[in-house]
This record gives sequence, C-alpha cells and structure tokens, in this order.
Amino acid sequence: MTNAHFKKLEKIYLNANINKVIYSNTEIIISKNYSEIKMPINEDYFHALNAIHGSVYFKILDDAAFFAAQSVVEDYMLLTASFNITFKMPVPNGWIKSKGKLLSVSEKEFNAEAKMYNSKNEIVAFGNGSFKKSKIPIDLIRD
Repeated sequence: MTNAHFKKLEKIYLNANINKVIYSNTEIIISKNYSEIKMPINEDYFHALNAIHGSVYFKILDDAAFFAAQSVVEDYMLLTASFNITFKMPVPNGWIKSKGKLLSVSEKEFNAEAKMYNSKNEIVAFGNGSFKKSKIPIDLIRD
C-alpha cells in the first residue's frame, strides 16, 4: 500500500456528498490497516434528548472500520456486509473521534472494528463488521 492510495481514499471520503453537505467539518487520516475520523459535534446531529443521534454513531464507526479495511484493497471498492454497534454513553458536545482497525482478511471478507471517543477520550461506542469487495473498480471513483 502506498501513501498515494491512502490519500486517494481520504479524498474519496471527503468528497462524498454526504460528507460535504451534512458532515462538512469531518477530518480523516488513513494508513495501512487503520483509519481515524474526527468531527465536531453540533446541534444539527441531536435527537430530542440533546445528544447526537444513533445514526451519527453508526456512520462514523462504520466509516472508520470501512476505511481501515479499504486501506489494503487497491483494485475494487468494498461494501459493508454487516456492522454492529454498542452504545456506551451519550455525546452532547465537543467532538467525536473514531479509530478503525482491520482485524482479519479472508478470501472474500474483511473484518474490522472501530472505537469512538469523546473530547474527554472516553469510549462512547464501538462497533465491528464485515466488508466485501464490490464489482466497482476503485479507479472509477472520482476523488
């Protein structure tokens, strides 16, 4: 894996419409078997109890695990096959950071995990999932 591959993946992530429009202040760093996503919390992400909605947890955890897995695949884009999360505590302010790590690779599946931290460096959620190769060549994705 090359630094150019990691930079391409970072651009793909940051240029996705959802990240440009809804999660516009998100940062990502990718290296072999690892990714880290950080974003500030704002009230746009809150549910009625004034903390971030579970969909935000899911997205940032899934993205971190996904890009940890994608970091070792240079030919095709991966797809999330399954992803499970566990909530530990609400996040009402500050920022969140998810750290994804590739755990294992088999012939057809990549398994990865992610842990999400708050501004106090407390684990607020974690997740794990499996990812499979799509039929979409990575070179067709604009970065």
